[in-house]
Amino acid sequence: PKVNKRLQKELLALQNDPPPGMTLNEKSVQNTITQWIVDMEGASGTLYEGEKFQLLFKFSSRYPFDSPQVMFTGDNIPVHPHVYSNGHICLSILTEDWSPALSVQSVCLSIISMLSSCKEKRRPPDNSFYVRTCNKNPKKTKWWYHDDTC
Repeated sequence: PKVNKRLQKELLALQNDPPPGMTLNEKSVQNTITQWIVDMEGASGTLYEGEKFQLLFKFSSRYPFDSPQVMFTGDNIPVHPHVYSNGHICLSILTEDWSPALSVQSVCLSIISMLSSCKEKRRPPDNSFYVRTCNKNPKKTKWWYHDDTC
């Protein structure tokens, strides 16, 4: 299928030229091409310097017309005004501003940039309510983007 060709191309791009501080978790793609884990390190000179995170990417058969499901996973979820404690990320390119021209690379770069520009580590104001009531799939959330800054 066409989706696999596109994903294979993006997989290669991520392996050969990963965004700074990001590495594809090779084990995660051994059995499936539709679910990846990307290991991420907080950029130096930022509030997250030296911290390690994991991003989970899930792709539907409609990718790239349908955005991937992207969330933080694992033991360390960054404390950030746009990241919920369950790993869900409030970032417009993951939902309404998604375009098939975007890629895993561009999503990774946006997330690096979002974390790097943060001035204060805190959870979103509605974190506990959201985490209690949300769907497991962050794409099913009707996001209301508070602002573009941190």
